[in-house]
Amino acid sequence: MSKKLFIVLISVFGALCALSAAVAAFMIIKDKKRKDEEELEHYLDSSIL
Repeated sequence: MSKKLFIVLISVFGALCALSAAVAAFMIIKDKKRKDEEELEHYLDSSIL
């Protein structure tokens, strides 16, 4: 295997890892925001009663 091909494969693998980490972080933040909004809504509903 040539050195250039090895460098390209490592670069592609690194880019895929970075992309998957970014997607995972986005999903975690989105889920946390949704949970926070649900908790706030529950708190406001129960405080009205």
